[in-house]
Amino acid sequence: LSYQQINHSCWYQRRVRGSQLNRLVYQHKSASLRMTLLVVLTTLIALCSAHVYFKEDFSDPNWESRWIVSDWKKDSGESGAWALSAGKYYTDESKERGLKTTQDARFYDISAKHEEFSNKGKDLFIQFSVKHEQTIDCGGGYIKLVPADALDDQKNFKGGEKETKYNIMFGPDICGYSTKKVHFILHNKGTNHLIKSDIPCETDEFTHIYTGALYPDNTFKVFVDGEEKKSGTIPDNWDILPPKKINDPSQSKPADW
Repeated sequence: LSYQQINHSCWYQRRVRGSQLNRLVYQHKSASLRMTLLVVLTTLIALCSAHVYFKEDFSDPNWESRWIVSDWKKDSGESGAWALSAGKYYTDESKERGLKTTQDARFYDISAKHEEFSNKGKDLFIQFSVKHEQTIDCGGGYIKLVPADALDDQKNFKGGEKETKYNIMFGPDICGYSTKKVHFILHNKGTNHLIKSDIPCETDEFTHIYTGALYPDNTFKVFVDGEEKKSGTIPDNWDILPPKKINDPSQSKPADW
């Protein structure tokens, strides 16, 4: 299996299914870079061959010129308003700002373009930080990497049943007591494939960094705050390849058995 993708837009989807929306501060630290240690660690070793396809820390006052809010759910009054904030807890407000959802029980979609690329033969890392500042009831915050031909106008970017096609979806999802996991979804030949095992996410009110990694040898890793939570091969953890054995409908048990 060679899992390749050409990506055009990186965007955030904030999806709320319950009555209470956690107030998140999103910071997209990097969409692709060759490193396994997080930027907050003093022991960080960055490889000189790394190439960052997209990076956003929202320190630039012109960030709104890069990020386009979708019109999805506006007609029904269910879309929420974004703001820029460091949240309640921070050490340096000017350096720790991120996108924040401002209204309960709303849907949030926003996107930014990056250079088109292929990860063929390369390590691909997707990394961002999330802060839940109120007790979360039900909601999910994801990054999606969208192929270049899937979205002509970023204002038409959609989630839900008629969602815009994407190659990768990654990020935490919390709903009640039963769902507290990191989504990692890969698209292949018209189908979105969910990872088969549950990867636990954090549920407190502090900042946590989520990192998803795909490697050229068809392996992957998921880190939360630099700690490896899951790793393995893509064929073993996603039902992307057809099964090795299938039942032959033309065969039946002999009558004399």
